[in-house]
Amino acid sequence: MNYQQLLADVLALPENEQRQLIEAIALKSEKQDYLSIRREKFFNKQIGCPHCNGMKYYRYGKDKGSMRFKCKECKRTFTEYTGTWLAGLHKKGLANQYLELMAQNKSLDKVKATLEINKKTAFDWRHKVLSSFENIGKNNFDGIIESDETFFLYSAKGNKSLERKGRKRGENSSKRGISNDQVAVITTVDRKGTIGLTVASMGRIEKKDIDYSIGNRISEGSILCTDGHASYKGFAKDNNLSHVVLRADLKQHVKQGVYHIQNVNSMHNKIKKWIDWNFWGVSTKYLQNYMNWYHVKQVYKQSKCPEKDLAGSSVMDSSTLARYRNINEKYKMLIATQI
Repeated sequence: MNYQQLLADVLALPENEQRQLIEAIALKSEKQDYLSIRREKFFNKQIGCPHCNGMKYYRYGKDKGSMRFKCKECKRTFTEYTGTWLAGLHKKGLANQYLELMAQNKSLDKVKATLEINKKTAFDWRHKVLSSFENIGKNNFDGIIESDETFFLYSAKGNKSLERKGRKRGENSSKRGISNDQVAVITTVDRKGTIGLTVASMGRIEKKDIDYSIGNRISEGSILCTDGHASYKGFAKDNNLSHVVLRADLKQHVKQGVYHIQNVNSMHNKIKKWIDWNFWGVSTKYLQNYMNWYHVKQVYKQSKCPEKDLAGSSVMDSSTLARYRNINEKYKMLIATQI
């Protein structure tokens, strides 16, 4: 198709569709500067001091090219990047392009080649960005809520000092059934599309794992739909929730035409395909970060420019760097749940 044919097809569209096409092209062609988003919010006093959340601060020079501020309330100084994944980052000039590549699900090898950076650097940046996604879209669940756990085989991918013989990609566990070789991820969705994905424990889940995952996010009067796992029964009782149990072994797939867990089971399938197709499996140590990534992709799925929203959100969390540095400790806590 040449230019004239394309132009004729565009002009044949209704006016509202022509406007939508122009807006879409403008959004895609506009060069984004994600690093400036946070700076502008500080200039306009739209966000608070990263140390005390106070709004009384003023410009205080520059620090290695970054705008510096001083808070009148806690008397501490900070830059526009303090606490974010960009804090202390070398080669900040590559951050915009890196975020674009990441939003396109480009592999680490592709990122390395495009940006001419070390693969370890590309990997570290990925998990700094993913650490910023943890609290995005964490709204309360309301109405009919479906919850169920799925399992990923424990993986020490990338670990060069294994205490056991390495497992080939795609192999199954040597232990039958659900064991401490399996990592439980509690998945929760409501009919409005609110999602929760929590890496909960090694092996079978307990009531405390469910409480940690969704205990403070359920609105009063909601109805919880689960399988027959005893821990869900205890959780529902403790939280005075109406509880609908669906037992697949008794062929209970739908009750009263509306109560089921088909949405959450469908999500399990989609998540595992996404993990396998894009990353060929991921290390258990970083599994929660990938759950956050999948979650945020669903949050911005209906956006006109999801890449822009995803990338822009990554620079707004002042707790990102602390969360990234705590990955090892959280991993140790997860491994400690092995029985």
